[in-house]
Amino acid sequence: MLHESTDGAQGPDGDELTVPMAWLYAEYIADELLRTGDLMPPTSFEYRAGRDALALTIFLSDTHGELSCVRVVSQLETWLSLTAYDQPWQEWVRERLDGRGADAAAAGGPAPDLVLAEAAWRWLEETELLAPDLDAVSGEPDPGAGYGDAGDDEDHVPKVWTAAWQLGLPLGHLAIQLF
Repeated sequence: MLHESTDGAQGPDGDELTVPMAWLYAEYIADELLRTGDLMPPTSFEYRAGRDALALTIFLSDTHGELSCVRVVSQLETWLSLTAYDQPWQEWVRERLDGRGADAAAAGGPAPDLVLAEAAWRWLEETELLAPDLDAVSGEPDPGAGYGDAGDDEDHVPKVWTAAWQLGLPLGHLAIQLF
């Protein structure tokens, strides 16, 4: 299966329309991993952050253009190590995107997979989500937190605006572990 399929479709200029199969497949795998983990509703921004972070990891870790032939189970350890807490994931993504961009420019052809991957990365970098401040959580009960009321607990947890990738990456990592 080729990563890019034209299937005889014509673009607006009469050129063949290229379908970004590698990116779509990476998104599909990421979506399935997150749905299996059942960590959050699929309609939430947190879910999107996790899916985009995982899709980028899956797409960019495919160094030989074999994504469509890969069995997911054979790559789980690789994706797990790339999304681990102590890894420089953000720099790795930038380097891989730059490398893919240089390859696309050298080839002189369209790179619709790369366009979608760059859009996902842009969203992950530019979007901030309000999340619990894990650095502020001491483990000690807060006497004013109202632990009897489930609705009050969330209001008393310290929160901080976090880049979407910083929230999505650990969610993706956890989804892989739960798979």
